[in-house]
Amino acid sequence: MSNRRGYAVGHIRDVEFGPDIKKYMETIESTFIPFGGCWVVHGASPEIIEGEWDGDLVIIEFPTLDDARTWYFSSDYQSISKLRENNSTSSIILLEGVPEGYQAIDTVAKLERS
Repeated sequence: MSNRRGYAVGHIRDVEFGPDIKKYMETIESTFIPFGGCWVVHGASPEIIEGEWDGDLVIIEFPTLDDARTWYFSSDYQSISKLRENNSTSSIILLEGVPEGYQAIDTVAKLERS
C-alpha cells in the first residue's frame, strides 16, 4: 500500500451562485470527511505570476489516492456533483502526491532510465 497522500483538485470557473451551488457547498464536507478528506485550498483565486488563469482552485487532501477515488465515486458525492456540474464549468482531477523525502533528481533518474 502506498504511503503517498491523494488529492482531488478542482479548477472551477463561471460559477452561477444560487440555491444549487449553495447546497453543494453546504453538503460537500459531509461527503469527504468519512474518507479522511480535508481542505487544503477552497475557492482561492490565485495570484497569477506566469501565464493565464481564470476561476478558482479547490484542493482536498486524502490519506491515499484510493481514498480520493472512493470518495469521488461514492453515492453521497455523486448525489450532489450535478449541483456543481450544472452551475459551473469545472475540471476535476485526482492525483497522488510525492513520497516522503522526494527530490526532483528522483524523477530525473527515472526519465534517464526510460
